[in-house]
Amino acid sequence: MDGRLTVRVGIGGWTYAPWRGVFYPDGLVQRRELEYAAQHLTAIEINATFYGRQKPASWRKWGEAVPEGFQFTVKASRYSTARKVLAEGADSIEKFLNQGFTELGDKLGPILWQFAPTKQFERDDFARFLDLIPDSQDGVPLRHALEIRHESFEDPTFFELARTRNMAVVFADSDEYPCIDEATADFSYARLQRTEESVETGYDDKALDAWADKARGWSKGGRDAYVLFIAGAKVRNPTAARMLIKRMI
Repeated sequence: MDGRLTVRVGIGGWTYAPWRGVFYPDGLVQRRELEYAAQHLTAIEINATFYGRQKPASWRKWGEAVPEGFQFTVKASRYSTARKVLAEGADSIEKFLNQGFTELGDKLGPILWQFAPTKQFERDDFARFLDLIPDSQDGVPLRHALEIRHESFEDPTFFELARTRNMAVVFADSDEYPCIDEATADFSYARLQRTEESVETGYDDKALDAWADKARGWSKGGRDAYVLFIAGAKVRNPTAARMLIKRMI
């Protein structure tokens, strides 16, 4: 990676007991795990926001624990996206947006909006939903990534809606959900979900080499790319991320 750090690589969360003694050194106190993770990775996806609001003081503390150039991506509230009619979620979206994550400043990466696997593409409802999502909050510019998990979204109309708003369609390396590689924004967002516990590095060398090439392609022309190792054999995800970072240097 060059000085602009156009590819950020990381994991989901930073508190996970099986990482202790595997990723985190023995004896590292839990309150310093975020600081340690941020020294070895370049991004973390915060998933706790999917379930509930966090306090502004927490956002400030997290931002202070990580170095310049590091970014957090933030998973939007399930109350905003797990709806039969998405356009009825204005109140939930507002509550999510007003929890204080803008305290992160330039350490704030994209907001991830994840939809239920049963949610099918309905053009008018989805367009009205996107209209509820702002391009900035508290004077801080926002980027948005859309993780759809139903094959009906493999539709040019959906891609055009996303492109009009400069919202990225998430690339999901998953056994369960559609894998869509469609450029709809000035950044890319990938969630890699097939790490294997039997492989010490999560993905084998050949696969990691291929992901490095893929990430370089996403970042052509100085575009930002976010590559997060999520789910799969979670215990292997930090090592997989570190091995990918080494390939990107």
